[in-house]
Amino acid sequence: MKSLKKRRRIQVITAAMLALVIAAGLIGYGFRDGINLYRSPSQVSEAPPSPDEYFQIGGLVKEGSIVNRDGVAFDFVVTDGATEIPVAYVGRDPRPDLFKEGQGTIAKGHFREGRFEASDLLAKHDESYMPREVVDTLKEAGVYQDPNS
Repeated sequence: MKSLKKRRRIQVITAAMLALVIAAGLIGYGFRDGINLYRSPSQVSEAPPSPDEYFQIGGLVKEGSIVNRDGVAFDFVVTDGATEIPVAYVGRDPRPDLFKEGQGTIAKGHFREGRFEASDLLAKHDESYMPREVVDTLKEAGVYQDPNS
């Protein structure tokens, strides 16, 4: 009788461990593209990511840098006040209405051959808003100006 209880306990523990390993594997698989790290232009230039890494870059759109191309595609430069990174928007959506030169933006995509290929753009949603990550980046670079002052 004891050996049957012992065997059943071992089976239950083994099944629980197997379920835990499968759950951890599924969570890891789900996060493989789901974690988008934010980087400033300075961080990208100091340690360029691999061409396959999908991440977010943010900063200010450099004055005079927006160049329209065919369709909804366009190029611009994002800066944190210390470093500039050229960006090519290759997404399918039109440019956000509040996407302007001198304003904060976050682009999502890949850094390839010295430029960032953005598939998505996030722009502020009103005249006074700027993404927190962009504000932090600009403060670190010493170029942040509070729009309310």
